[in-house]
Amino acid sequence: MRVIRAMVPTALGLSLANLALPHPALAQTAPSATAPVRPAGPPMAPQGWTMTVGVAPVFGMAWAGSKDTALSIFPDLRINYKDTLFLSVQDGLGWNAVNRDGWKAGPIVRTRFGRNEDDGGSPFLIAGGSDALRGMGDVDIAGEAGGFVEKRLGAKKQWRLRAEVRQGFGGHEGVVGDVLAQYSGRSGKVIYAVGPRATFASGDFMRTYYGVDGAQAARTGLAVSRPDGGLVSYGIGASLIRPLSPKRAVAVFAGVDRLGGEPAASSLIRERGQRTQFSVGVGYSYRFGL
Repeated sequence: MRVIRAMVPTALGLSLANLALPHPALAQTAPSATAPVRPAGPPMAPQGWTMTVGVAPVFGMAWAGSKDTALSIFPDLRINYKDTLFLSVQDGLGWNAVNRDGWKAGPIVRTRFGRNEDDGGSPFLIAGGSDALRGMGDVDIAGEAGGFVEKRLGAKKQWRLRAEVRQGFGGHEGVVGDVLAQYSGRSGKVIYAVGPRATFASGDFMRTYYGVDGAQAARTGLAVSRPDGGLVSYGIGASLIRPLSPKRAVAVFAGVDRLGGEPAASSLIRERGQRTQFSVGVGYSYRFGL
């Protein structure tokens, strides 16, 4: 049985997923994702340059910590060079500098899309949204650069452990760390993956997305809140992938996350949001050689 990497929260979603979440760089589908969705493509042997084109409608929270929902349609655009280099909206730009004996490690750069005070939504929002951020101001798009390490375990490499640490620049200047454990396998023609995940961040990140400063308090009537660094969110994500051919696949993915104590104690979340976040989506992808 061959096991392939499935969608990860990240996360939208999600990550995807990074999968389905508000954990995690587009808008949200887990509360901390940098990208809410990552429906994995169909199995293919590494063969030089490949490109994947797809689309993934995602229903979930309008922003990380929101109690309002929104529907977004995310693009799934990926370029890979064998199992060495990867570039995508969901996974960012990365290099598997170490890739042997079940280990992967290397540098990575991700994108975290901004937050809009008018509707709270991602740039891919098509319906729903939230007006709970009025008076909070917009949060600009951010980059996050750092590194990752990953280990496959088990007789069939069915267990995957991964950790990332990234430094933000642009929209926020905090440090962000993601950890996950994932079990994947196959039942007939369906590939499945499920596992827990968590995101940690420094105070700068927390105050950018969950804090309320004096000016924001005056505009919104919320109490001033300055959350410290710590646990951003924890939850679980799962996906089902059905290859339709050697090049095409469809995926269903979902995630549920809960905000940590520091963001949950913010007046923004207490009065205008909620701790529990969810997302669910479907995706279609087509992969071809370049």
